[in-house]
Amino acid sequence: MIMSAWNLKIFFDGACPMCSREIRFLMGRNKKGTLAFEDTSAPGFQPQAFGISSDPQRVIHAQLANGTIITGMEVFRRAYKEVGLGFLLAPTGWPIIKPVADICYSVFARYRKKIGKHLGSSCPLP
Repeated sequence: MIMSAWNLKIFFDGACPMCSREIRFLMGRNKKGTLAFEDTSAPGFQPQAFGISSDPQRVIHAQLANGTIITGMEVFRRAYKEVGLGFLLAPTGWPIIKPVADICYSVFARYRKKIGKHLGSSCPLP
Protein backbone atom coordinates (compact mmCIF):
# COMPACT_ATOMS: atom_id res chain seq x y z
CA MET A 1 0.00 0.00 0.00
CA ILE A 2 1.26 3.47 -0.93
CA MET A 3 1.36 5.99 1.93
CA SER A 4 1.96 9.70 1.55
CA ALA A 5 1.53 13.07 3.25
CA TRP A 6 -1.13 14.03 0.71
CA ASN A 7 -4.62 12.57 0.35
CA LEU A 8 -5.08 13.47 -3.32
CA LYS A 9 -2.55 14.07 -6.09
CA ILE A 10 -4.11 15.96 -8.99
CA PHE A 11 -2.74 15.52 -12.51
CA PHE A 12 -3.48 18.69 -14.48
CA ASP A 13 -2.71 20.21 -17.87
CA GLY A 14 -0.41 23.11 -17.04
CA ALA A 15 -0.49 24.24 -20.68
CA CYS A 16 -4.20 25.02 -20.37
CA PRO A 17 -4.89 28.44 -18.84
CA MET A 18 -8.33 27.41 -17.55
CA CYS A 19 -6.89 24.29 -15.91
CA SER A 20 -3.98 26.22 -14.45
CA ARG A 21 -6.33 28.86 -13.02
CA GLU A 22 -8.35 26.19 -11.22
CA ILE A 23 -5.19 24.52 -9.90
CA ARG A 24 -3.81 27.86 -8.64
CA PHE A 25 -7.09 28.35 -6.79
CA LEU A 26 -6.79 24.91 -5.17
CA MET A 27 -3.11 25.47 -4.36
CA GLY A 28 -4.00 28.70 -2.61
CA ARG A 29 -6.60 26.90 -0.47
CA ASN A 30 -4.37 23.87 0.25
CA LYS A 31 -3.42 25.06 3.75
CA LYS A 32 -3.24 21.54 5.23
CA GLY A 33 -1.08 20.24 2.38
CA THR A 34 -3.45 17.36 1.68
CA LEU A 35 -3.34 18.00 -2.08
CA ALA A 36 -0.37 17.36 -4.33
CA PHE A 37 -0.11 18.44 -7.96
CA GLU A 38 1.55 17.00 -11.06
CA ASP A 39 1.66 18.87 -14.38
CA THR A 40 0.93 16.44 -17.22
CA SER A 41 2.27 18.92 -19.78
CA ALA A 42 5.73 18.97 -18.16
CA PRO A 43 8.53 17.53 -20.30
CA GLY A 44 9.12 13.90 -19.48
CA PHE A 45 5.82 13.35 -17.67
CA GLN A 46 5.08 9.62 -17.83
CA PRO A 47 1.48 8.77 -16.87
CA GLN A 48 2.30 5.06 -16.61
CA ALA A 49 4.65 5.82 -13.70
CA PHE A 50 1.54 6.77 -11.70
CA GLY A 51 -0.64 3.93 -12.93
CA ILE A 52 -2.55 6.11 -15.38
CA SER A 53 -3.57 4.12 -18.44
CA SER A 54 -5.79 6.68 -20.18
CA ASP A 55 -4.74 10.06 -21.57
CA PRO A 56 -4.48 12.55 -18.68
CA GLN A 57 -4.76 15.42 -21.19
CA ARG A 58 -8.33 14.41 -22.11
CA VAL A 59 -9.86 14.33 -18.63
CA ILE A 60 -8.52 15.30 -15.22
CA HIS A 61 -7.03 12.48 -13.19
CA ALA A 62 -6.04 12.18 -9.55
CA GLN A 63 -4.44 9.56 -7.38
CA LEU A 64 -5.65 8.75 -3.88
CA ALA A 65 -3.06 8.16 -1.19
CA ASN A 66 -3.63 4.39 -1.53
CA GLY A 67 -2.71 4.54 -5.24
CA THR A 68 -6.24 4.38 -6.67
CA ILE A 69 -6.75 6.55 -9.77
CA ILE A 70 -9.95 8.58 -10.12
CA THR A 71 -11.08 10.83 -12.97
CA GLY A 72 -13.53 13.54 -13.93
CA MET A 73 -15.88 15.30 -11.55
CA GLU A 74 -14.90 12.96 -8.73
CA VAL A 75 -11.47 14.64 -8.74
CA PHE A 76 -13.07 18.05 -8.19
CA ARG A 77 -15.51 16.77 -5.56
CA ARG A 78 -12.64 15.31 -3.54
CA ALA A 79 -10.28 18.25 -4.11
CA TYR A 80 -12.87 20.78 -2.95
CA LYS A 81 -13.60 18.64 0.09
CA GLU A 82 -9.87 18.57 0.93
CA VAL A 83 -9.68 22.38 0.91
CA GLY A 84 -12.84 22.85 2.98
CA LEU A 85 -15.17 23.70 0.11
CA GLY A 86 -16.82 20.32 -0.35
CA PHE A 87 -20.24 21.85 0.24
CA LEU A 88 -19.92 23.72 -3.07
CA LEU A 89 -19.69 20.55 -5.13
CA ALA A 90 -21.61 18.19 -2.82
CA PRO A 91 -24.78 18.47 -4.93
CA THR A 92 -22.84 17.13 -7.95
CA GLY A 93 -22.50 13.86 -6.05
CA TRP A 94 -26.17 13.46 -5.19
CA PRO A 95 -27.81 10.46 -6.91
CA ILE A 96 -30.06 12.37 -9.31
CA ILE A 97 -27.57 15.14 -10.12
CA LYS A 98 -24.36 13.06 -10.25
CA PRO A 99 -24.89 11.47 -13.70
CA VAL A 100 -25.78 14.85 -15.21
CA ALA A 101 -22.82 16.61 -13.57
CA ASP A 102 -20.46 13.85 -14.69
CA ILE A 103 -21.70 14.06 -18.28
CA CYS A 104 -21.47 17.87 -18.24
CA TYR A 105 -17.87 17.66 -17.05
CA SER A 106 -17.05 15.08 -19.76
CA VAL A 107 -18.42 17.39 -22.43
CA PHE A 108 -16.58 20.36 -20.94
CA ALA A 109 -13.30 18.39 -20.74
CA ARG A 110 -13.64 17.32 -24.35
CA TYR A 111 -14.12 20.88 -25.58
CA ARG A 112 -12.24 22.85 -22.87
CA LYS A 113 -9.55 24.10 -25.24
CA LYS A 114 -12.10 25.40 -27.71
CA ILE A 115 -14.19 26.87 -24.90
CA GLY A 116 -11.09 28.54 -23.46
CA LYS A 117 -10.23 30.00 -26.84
CA HIS A 118 -13.69 31.58 -27.06
CA LEU A 119 -13.33 32.93 -23.52
CA GLY A 120 -9.93 34.41 -24.25
CA SER A 121 -7.93 31.71 -22.44
CA SER A 122 -6.39 30.01 -25.42
CA CYS A 123 -4.81 26.60 -24.97
CA PRO A 124 -2.71 24.79 -27.53
CA LEU A 125 -5.20 22.75 -29.53
CA PRO A 126 -4.29 19.10 -30.23
